[in-house]
Amino acid sequence: MRNKTHRIKILSEFADDVLKGQKTFEVRKNDRGYKKGDHVIFEVISRSGVVCQQHPLNYREFEISYILGGWGIKKRYIVLE
Repeated sequence: MRNKTHRIKILSEFADDVLKGQKTFEVRKNDRGYKKGDHVIFEVISRSGVVCQQHPLNYREFEISYILGGWGIKKRYIVLE
């Protein structure tokens, strides 16, 4: 079975930290059935919800290498790495 690709929005200030290598994780509600090996494609948005078309993180694809659920994380939420 093929792994899924999830398209998710990310605020520009967090996207900047991803590009700098300072943010290597993502906290999300697990409403999409994320699994290790799935891929994430980010769409960078401003706080007002406008897509930042020229942001270098836009539409880059990342593989989910680890999922942490439970362990001090709100029910139905997970940390993706």
